[in-house]
Amino acid sequence: MASVHRKLTELKYTIHKWSSYSYNYVPENISMNKPSDQSSRWSSETSQPPQFLILKLEHAAIVETITFGKYEKTHVCNLKKFKVYGGLGDEHMIELLESGLKNDHIEETFSLKNEMDGHHFPCRYIKIVPIQAWGPNFNFSIWFVQLRGINDWDAVKPCMNWFNTYREKEAIRLCLKHFRQRQYTEAYDALEKNTKVSLEHPILTELHNLLVKKGDFSGCEEVVKRACNEGLFDQYISQQDYKPKWTPIEPVSSDGGIENRPGMRGGHQMAIDVYAETIYLYGGWDGHQDLADLWTYYIPSHQWACVMKNTEDEGGPCARSCHKMCMDYERKQIFTLGRYLDSSMRNPDNLKSDFYMFDLGSGKWTLITEDTAAMGGPKLIFDHQMVMDIERQNIYVFGGRVLVGNCDGTERGSEPTFSGLYAYHVPTNTWQILMDDCAELRSRIGHSMLFHPGKRVLYIFAGQRSKQYLNDFFMYNVDTNQIEIILDGARKDPPQSSRTQSVDQQILHFLKDPTQRGSEIPAAGFTQRATLDPDTDEIHVLSGLSKDKDKRDNVKNSFWVYDINKNRWSCIYKNENSGTQYWTKMQNVEPVPRFAHQLVYDHIRKVHYLFGGNPGRESLPKMRLDDFWSLQLCRPSASHLLRRCKYLIRKYKYQELSTEDPQAAMVYLQKDLADTVDHDDPDESKEFRLLASTLFRCDTEEEEVFQSEFSSYMSEHYHSRTELFDELVNFFPDDMTQPKGNLIDLLPLC
Repeated sequence: MASVHRKLTELKYTIHKWSSYSYNYVPENISMNKPSDQSSRWSSETSQPPQFLILKLEHAAIVETITFGKYEKTHVCNLKKFKVYGGLGDEHMIELLESGLKNDHIEETFSLKNEMDGHHFPCRYIKIVPIQAWGPNFNFSIWFVQLRGINDWDAVKPCMNWFNTYREKEAIRLCLKHFRQRQYTEAYDALEKNTKVSLEHPILTELHNLLVKKGDFSGCEEVVKRACNEGLFDQYISQQDYKPKWTPIEPVSSDGGIENRPGMRGGHQMAIDVYAETIYLYGGWDGHQDLADLWTYYIPSHQWACVMKNTEDEGGPCARSCHKMCMDYERKQIFTLGRYLDSSMRNPDNLKSDFYMFDLGSGKWTLITEDTAAMGGPKLIFDHQMVMDIERQNIYVFGGRVLVGNCDGTERGSEPTFSGLYAYHVPTNTWQILMDDCAELRSRIGHSMLFHPGKRVLYIFAGQRSKQYLNDFFMYNVDTNQIEIILDGARKDPPQSSRTQSVDQQILHFLKDPTQRGSEIPAAGFTQRATLDPDTDEIHVLSGLSKDKDKRDNVKNSFWVYDINKNRWSCIYKNENSGTQYWTKMQNVEPVPRFAHQLVYDHIRKVHYLFGGNPGRESLPKMRLDDFWSLQLCRPSASHLLRRCKYLIRKYKYQELSTEDPQAAMVYLQKDLADTVDHDDPDESKEFRLLASTLFRCDTEEEEVFQSEFSSYMSEHYHSRTELFDELVNFFPDDMTQPKGNLIDLLPLC
């Protein structure tokens, strides 16, 4: 990386341009921070795009940070989502940042992208593009902007020289791409020779020569196979959407027959030992009574084993549901805390919060304490969350409803009491309250909480508080005790369906995030189950009960993936089929929608396991489930992409043969091309069946004229082969390929 003289200074700028057709306030200089002055801001008149503000620096500089000031209190016009672009001109810029502001009065500073190919690049113009305000359908306001970076010309000049050289190189590469696509061979060779600029990685040049110039399809397949074996498709695979693969698990006994499994239940708990490939299941409610059985499921052998029919008889906890468990799979220990009690059982002796540990090695229970509240921990709670920091042996407990007795003076119908955030240190057997239930950390029940061992934060989201379904999402740093709001959950209603949105609204919503397909975030609700993959920095959520205007309980399942680094939700699966159609046709294909289920995740082998739950059927209110499923989130494999490439290559070869030797083409279709078809893919299978029709197609006079004119400047098949080459190039890493843009697209329409 090129060295830069580090002297971070405030960069001076003026307002160069704003969205020209609508604005309310345009202060002379928004670098004046006046948080108490309502008029000291740039404010759009509407929330509809395009809205932007362009700042012009006095001189080109390496812009490293941008700071946004705010009004003295929360404001609906603050930027919930925005993007920042930069460049040397005001027409051609690159994206430097995509982020959002918290809705408070505290100014925020963000780092801006300022490196490319290991070098710093300068900017003269900074463009701020609002995307969403904190208040739905409110306009955008920017109260104060400060840019900091390096404007020392001794440091900026070499970066400017490099950037100009880089732009010239990219311009040459665009010309090379254009010349090669048009088969201007002499111009291409001369430009490449004189500039010594490479259009692409040598392996792609080899692919182009074999495919486009020579029509050597077998050689082309060998190049693609070599690229696949060298891992060149990995980047493309990582960018593809997940597809869910549900598999019902039918356990078998050692003699090959059907083995007993845990009975129907909901409100149970599961934990997984990822090293021993063993799942533990304890307790729950079967529709009639609480359970106290402890089971193990050994994944390699597909076998359940009942470890204890009644844990209370073995010195362990009594029957319970709505409790929580967490596992230390390094030290082979399981901890369990909390339970639900019917109001008739809430006498003083039962309201103690017992806390147990089960040692996997010895198979014995240890009562850590009869009452965690007496040790400074939580009172007896249910529907809370409990996670473990295995490295430092800390257990975190948050939320849950506190159970109170019938004789403590509490009036029926009064507001429930919720528990706060606690930490338990295993080696010292000590509890600590980190935060009480408060405005900054609203407690709740039926929520999700996950611990990220690398980032050392708790992710907390959703749940229910009294009659309110929540959809907020925030982080709690366990080392600094700081809270960071990811989503404040201020939106009361889900987004409009496409049937009630105007076309403009639908387009706007898609532009905000095309991966969401109609929903920005999971619906407000509780009893959803969440897991975390620390390797991929992803959170997975299987929904439970969600808010519905027409029904009290809306039981439907959807599966969401949250990309922590990109701050983006994606819905990859939905299932609302809970009627007769499911039970007659789908029960062996996917799990019926449910709540009060349990989900665990093997982050090493990337497999989820789901057991039981409540289907929420009003006709059978006591019904519980005992089905067992695995879920894999699948992306295309390298072998799948290799097969796809071979299919595309052979399909094109067949199309060429069909115009030259129909008989040879038919043989090739039936043998070589058929071998590469994914017959389980309905679209590809249909396309394959239709290919035979090209043998019997008569070219029209118009097509003949076009081919005649086209061949006057481009050899036969060259154009079509180029299109195939461009399609294959999409599977390769961006830094190896020709430029994505086209030379002719740079010319403005007059």
